[in-house]
Amino acid sequence: MYISREIESKISSYLKQFKVVLLTGARQTGKTTLLKHLLSDRYEYATLDDMNNLDLAVSDPKAFLGAGRLPIIVDEVQQAPDLFRQTKLVVDALDEYGAVVLTGSQTYQLMQGVSESLAGRVGILEMSGLSLREILGRSTGERYVPRLLSKKDLKQPEDRDIWSHIQRGSMPELQRSEVDWYDYYSSYVKSYLERDVRQLVNLKNERKFYSFMVAAAARTGQLLNASDIANTVDVDVKTVQGWISVLQASGIIHVMQPFWTNTTKRLAKTPKIFFMDTGLACHLTGWNTPDQLRLGAVSGHMFETFAVSEVLKSYMNAGRDLREVSFYRDSQKREIDLVIQDGRTLHPVEIKAGVQVRKDAVKHFSCLEGMADYEVGFGHVICQTPEPYIVARDVQAIPVWAI
Repeated sequence: MYISREIESKISSYLKQFKVVLLTGARQTGKTTLLKHLLSDRYEYATLDDMNNLDLAVSDPKAFLGAGRLPIIVDEVQQAPDLFRQTKLVVDALDEYGAVVLTGSQTYQLMQGVSESLAGRVGILEMSGLSLREILGRSTGERYVPRLLSKKDLKQPEDRDIWSHIQRGSMPELQRSEVDWYDYYSSYVKSYLERDVRQLVNLKNERKFYSFMVAAAARTGQLLNASDIANTVDVDVKTVQGWISVLQASGIIHVMQPFWTNTTKRLAKTPKIFFMDTGLACHLTGWNTPDQLRLGAVSGHMFETFAVSEVLKSYMNAGRDLREVSFYRDSQKREIDLVIQDGRTLHPVEIKAGVQVRKDAVKHFSCLEGMADYEVGFGHVICQTPEPYIVARDVQAIPVWAI
């Protein structure tokens, strides 16, 4: 059964604004299924995973994008870099918008081709795994920004266990109960190493890269310490930094930068690492059941990772800049889990795995006060409460379901 995706309306909007639309995202997040659902009645579909299509796209890109094939969806376009240049020539000769839709799962190669050939002609959207909104049929199309919520906004779904969602993950295929969780992720990691990683780097030791992925997953929701990971995996720091870029380029992780202004030099500069799919992070680190995860030592970090990924998905699906979502940490190690920037307003957000939250959980929200050119807006504490309640002035505890 097809699950409606929040990003659908943004794709439809981009098709009217840009001559080319590029949809990126990690493998198996549903890009192809979505585009076929939206556009199959009007667009031809060609995947470069098909060797016949790939051969023609590489040997004769002009014939591949012939006028008789437009409008067209080209899947895994990074495999034929010359198509970007030909796409530019084709769309420049057209008055129509949305004639070419491109997809791919490796943003490094995609962005290189876009910047060289399609700048100013392409609208770029990034797609993630399913969000809770999509799974529950509560899509709004709006990015998450903290505001005062009422009980009627937050009816908790029946027979839903949040730890089951976190542990199972957000990949569309896993919404089918007959799909075995362990088998799915084992196959996913194997195909990721063989297809994506080998195309991005000259991988000499697959075992060490896998160990690196495990080490990175064990540190999700924490400050990124490349030296610590390098020591764990027994490689040099430069290698780890390159491998982090590979995970970013293929949509596996998000590296979140701390909030920073030119006038506040006391703020920390070290970023945080978050896996975009908690199911993959659980698989890599051996949390094989929801109960193991719920009671385990990493439950707090994994809950935070899940909440952050849900926030980020809302921004991706709305076509918004992920740099509007950051975190706060200063030289005194005072932290705020998320800072949501809405224009010149900063909304503080704390994430707690518990049900009841005390006032001291938001004691660092005041750190945002007095920043030049910014004002502090309404804040949230995302937790496991079944109903929203006020924690402090202009701060409300909300269920994770409400993101």
